[in-house]
Amino acid sequence: MPSLENSVTIISRSRVFPDQKSTLVDLKLSVSDLPMLSCHYIQKGCLFTRPHLPLHALLSHIKHSLSITLSHFPPLAGRLSTSSSGHVFLTCNDAGADFVFAEAKSIHVSDVIAGIDVPDVVKEFFTYDRAVSYEGHNRPILAVQVTELIDGVFIGCSVNHAVTDGTSLWNFINTFAEVSRGVKNVTRQPDFTRESVLISPAVLKVPQGGPKVTFDENAPLRERIFSFSKESIQELKAVVNKKKWLTVDNGEVDGVELLGKQSNDKLNGKENGILTEMLESLFGRNDAVSKPVAVEISSFQSLCALLWRAITRARKLPSSKTTTFRMAVNCRHRLSPKLNPEYFGNAIQSVPTFATAGEVLSRDLKWCADQLNQSVAAHQDGRIRSVVADWEANPRCFPLGNSDGASVTMGSSPRFPMYDNDFGWGRPVAVRSGRSNKFDGKISAFPGREGNGTVDLEVVLSPETMAGIESDSEFMRYVTKK
Repeated sequence: MPSLENSVTIISRSRVFPDQKSTLVDLKLSVSDLPMLSCHYIQKGCLFTRPHLPLHALLSHIKHSLSITLSHFPPLAGRLSTSSSGHVFLTCNDAGADFVFAEAKSIHVSDVIAGIDVPDVVKEFFTYDRAVSYEGHNRPILAVQVTELIDGVFIGCSVNHAVTDGTSLWNFINTFAEVSRGVKNVTRQPDFTRESVLISPAVLKVPQGGPKVTFDENAPLRERIFSFSKESIQELKAVVNKKKWLTVDNGEVDGVELLGKQSNDKLNGKENGILTEMLESLFGRNDAVSKPVAVEISSFQSLCALLWRAITRARKLPSSKTTTFRMAVNCRHRLSPKLNPEYFGNAIQSVPTFATAGEVLSRDLKWCADQLNQSVAAHQDGRIRSVVADWEANPRCFPLGNSDGASVTMGSSPRFPMYDNDFGWGRPVAVRSGRSNKFDGKISAFPGREGNGTVDLEVVLSPETMAGIESDSEFMRYVTKK
């Protein structure tokens, strides 16, 4: 395949304004928003086959649809501002979003999706390369780039990470697509309420000129999409959940398959009663015996455990080295009272799980998955409020990266409706992201295009570590072969 670098040419830039004036007051950035001021703009986009529209008509239609969509999302047409007290606000002043048209006349859709690694040219499908979110004081919060390929089109969105998380971003893109295909009453209206524990009087002090990213933007990296079928994920989940545990007094009894069946299968009353009798016969009815509780590890946590082990093995770390697996957790439904599911802004916290390299590799998949499961399960209202209080005591930007060489950071979610983005000429062929916020150990989870439980993992690693997981038999056993 010929080199695809420098294959994209910017043809035009313009500004798109909301088709209706905003009535929103200034929105104060929350304790989940402010730490993202040192992060790059989020860059996510969708690849499509070529629409049956003349190019000028297509661009005009997309710009008009964007204008309407911005009226539903006034913050994305606004700017950041800092008050005299140091608080950062999102001013919904209708200043507009950037719109870029580019051509990639030598690139086919297959060039983007067919190779082993994600080609570097994908980075050119997004504008605002390496832009830091603090720059939203002086540049648009949102930029949309439409890139014309030989037989397709890519719609790439770059959005300020101090303004949106993944949930809010995909809500916007879904609405953008709905408007484009003629939907009058959009499915999900964003909620701009700012009345929760996330809104704080604390002030984040930033250095002169604004914060910088906390990782090496020029480190050599490889990026690859690993796909997992529904069947392979089910197999992996079954392996992880093959043993259930009961606590009997202070001891553990393993291999209680019946508990998993009782908790997870839809049994009729007679069958369930027989199982209960068998368990009571086995363990007795004494009050000293804890009630049996079967905790099922999710498919996604099973997949994370698989990756944690493979990356740790590939890095060849000393057994005593502490490794960290971070997962971005949506707090909207975990807070009490709950936030609106369509709450617009960042409502995520990073949940770390720690284990030494020796533990990760000497224990089995189930053990690793259990650690992840326990960390996420414990992250409820009280823990969220504790993290908020800790940040208020010491306001700081989020230290994104892998400074100790032993971390994995999982972002995005296979639950995001990425392939629902039909702009009027069909579902996306693929979802891809730009250069932003990528470092050794950064993983993003996407739903597979086929849906139905399939998952794609966008894996970014050092070349040496990537080669290691590519030859890892435990990991590659579950990967769908291209």
